[in-house]
Order: sequence, then structure tokens, then C-alpha cells
Amino acid sequence: MAHNLVVVIDPGHNGGNASNPGIINKQVPAGRGRTKPCNTTGTATNGGYTEHAFTWDVARRVGAKLTERGIRVVYTRADDNGVGPCVDKRAEIGNEANAAAVVSIHADGSTSAGAHGFHVAYSSPALNAAQGEPSMSLARTLRDALRETFPVSNYLGNDGLAPRDDLAGLNLSTRPAALIECGNMRNSAEAAEMSTSDGRQRYADSIAAGILSYLG
Repeated sequence: MAHNLVVVIDPGHNGGNASNPGIINKQVPAGRGRTKPCNTTGTATNGGYTEHAFTWDVARRVGAKLTERGIRVVYTRADDNGVGPCVDKRAEIGNEANAAAVVSIHADGSTSAGAHGFHVAYSSPALNAAQGEPSMSLARTLRDALRETFPVSNYLGNDGLAPRDDLAGLNLSTRPAALIECGNMRNSAEAAEMSTSDGRQRYADSIAAGILSYLG
């Protein structure tokens, strides 16, 4: 594996978003001629553990594993108490870094009865060459790594994969990019997993393994 590779890790949301609605509700470009809000607050478990805290912690754990392998890691946010950045800026960070892979980390908040499992989204139909096979391959490789430990979603996507045309970070990317919904924070079993340090390490280990496998 080349040691000049850059991977951009995008932890969803941010801790200061909820107290700054004027900023995060501002419309920004979302690709395909659309706009959408700059960012959102994210979801939380029924016990109050927030998505933004989960994604930040998992992202740092993934980054540490990649750094150990000589990969340069760039994060789209520097901490968990800021605001944003907006979804278009997050895509720009990956593009400007010339990233070999861009991986966004999220968790879902479905209230559908029994909804559980992870899925990996990618931009479809593709808007550029990187959104074609490279992004689809990244999504598949992440899916394969995650499903060794976690169940695939039973309510979104198909076999753990979800083609999407409405996610700005994916639409605006000119690098191979995928977005992981690690599971459903409103599902009690998955909430328990996400709320523990050991559980978050398991997610991070799987995500890092998928990225490393994709990079070859």
C-alpha cells in the first residue's frame, strides 16, 4: 500500500449544530441542481446518546487505525463542539485533499418497529467517473467488512447497499465516496452497542478494515 494515500473521514453532524439553527438551516448546493440545509442536528438514542458524539468517536478510532498503516487522515471537522461544516464544504474537503477514499460515518434514527442494521450509501446515478465503479466498489467493500460483525439493514437499501441521489456529500464528491449508516440508534440493541466504548471500537475496526481492503 502506497504511504502517500489520503483518506478523508467525515463524522456526521456536529455538537454545536443544535444551538445554531440559523447557520445549519441555510440552503447550500446539494448537487443535481438541488439545494438542502447546510447540516442537521442528527439523531440520538432513546437514552440521549447523540449521533454527533458517536460519529466523532468512531471517526477518530478509524483514523487511528489508518494512521498506524501510514495513511494520511483528514477529518471534515476538528472536534465535537463546533458548527457544521456544511455538507457542500464537507465534499469540498475530500475533493481538495485528492482523497483515495472519502467515508462519511452516520447512524440512523428510524422509529419503524424492528428497524435495525447498517447500510452503505453511494451516489447513483453517477455524476462523474469517481462516482461510478470506484464509489460502488468502496461501498461494497465497506459493506462486506461490516457484515462480518453487524447485521445488514432490514428496512433501507438492499443487502446492505443503498444507491442514493439525494445526499449532497456524495453528489458533490469527485473522489470515491460512501456514507455508512452504522445502525439504528432507536433500536435498543444497537443503541446499547453504540453507547459503549467497546461497541464503537467494533464499528471502527470494521470500517477501517473495509477502507484498508479497498485501498489494497
